Order: sequence, then C-alpha cells, then structure tokens
Amino acid sequence: MNKKGIIGLVVAIVIIIIAVICFVMYQNTKTEENNLKVGNTESTELETNIDNTNVNSEDNKNTDTSSSGSKTLVVYYSAQNHTKAVSEKIAKNLDADIFEIEPEEKYSSEDLNWTNNNSRVSKEHNDESLRDVKLKETKVDNWEDYDTVLIGYPIWWGIAAWPVDTFVKANDFSEKTVIPFCTSASSGLGQSGKLLESEANSGNWEDGHRFNERPSDSDIKKWTDSIK
Repeated sequence: MNKKGIIGLVVAIVIIIIAVICFVMYQNTKTEENNLKVGNTESTELETNIDNTNVNSEDNKNTDTSSSGSKTLVVYYSAQNHTKAVSEKIAKNLDADIFEIEPEEKYSSEDLNWTNNNSRVSKEHNDESLRDVKLKETKVDNWEDYDTVLIGYPIWWGIAAWPVDTFVKANDFSEKTVIPFCTSASSGLGQSGKLLESEANSGNWEDGHRFNERPSDSDIKKWTDSIK
C-alpha cells in the first residue's frame, strides 16, 4: 500500500473512533436526562404525598371529637346489679351520662339478708338513725350542666334504698327535672319518689316508674321513648 493509502486508512479509523465516542457521549447524556426526569417525578410524587399527609393531618385536627354534650344524667344505686343493668340501658337509650352511688362500706350478701333480723339492712330498717349511709362520692362532675336527672334504686321495705337518701340530701336539684325509677320483685314505686323529693327540697320531681328485677329491653325502651 502506498503512502497516500495508509494516510487515508488512518484518517478513516480516526473518524470512526470520533463517531463512536460522540455516540457514546450522546447516549450517556440522554440517560442522565431520563434519570433526572424520573428523579423529578419521584420528588414531585413525594411532595404530593407530604402535602396530602399535611392536609389529612389538618383534617384530623378539625375532626369533632367532643362529647355528646348530654344534658341528661342517670344516677343509680344497685345492691345486686339489677338496678345497674336497667340504669345502663336507660342511659344508652337516652344518650345520657351515668353516675353510680357507692356506699363506703359495700353491702355484702349477708348484709342484704332481710330475713335475718341481725343483718345490716334489718338493723338499719329497725333503727332509722343507722340509715345515714356514707358514700364514696356524692358530687357529680359538671352537676350544674344537667337539666334532667333520673334516679334509680331498689325498693327496701316499700321505700328507696337508703344510700340514695344520702345522695339526694347532698345535692341541689334546683331547676332540674327529676325522674325516679326503681327495680323490685313485687313492690311498687309507692311513695319512694315523693319521700326523696321531700328530702331534696328542690327540683321538679315527676312521677316515676317501676321495673321488675329483669325487665326486657323493649320494656325499658318503651319507657325511655316516653320521656324523651
């Protein structure tokens, strides 16, 4: 091969090498641009998710988690859980708050044995001075906010179980509607509501209602519907 031919071959090889280098650089540039676009997309999606999270967070802050603002309170004393079960269902039906009257010295099964003249309730029945039963708590939180108070109790010798007397005497029922109810195996409400009213000396006391020891849900609902 002559000298001109060799020079031409070298030039051709150099041109090919330059073309290959340019092509590789072009491809690298495109790959970097594509990677940048993908990175921007992921960044945008992340920012969107963060924004959505912030919005959801704000929505959660604005969610109303306040209480029902009930103006009705169910107060009850239960010696053997009969009145408790009824009271809880009444409170649920009326969307009311609930408060349990609890003696400092709880009545045992033997204490409640009215057939035994030496039992606690028998002694208290026979001696009224023993009926001043001390309670764990007589004050109800936000008492002044309630405009309707339902008071439930078992019947003892024709009247309200005397732990209820202590609660009634300790609270001011002014400007409140008060509705008594009782649970009893056989006795009626009798004058129990009237006696409690006389001890309270305040409040608008309405006629009460007597339930048996285990009333049906429908019986309870029928009564609560009537006083809504």
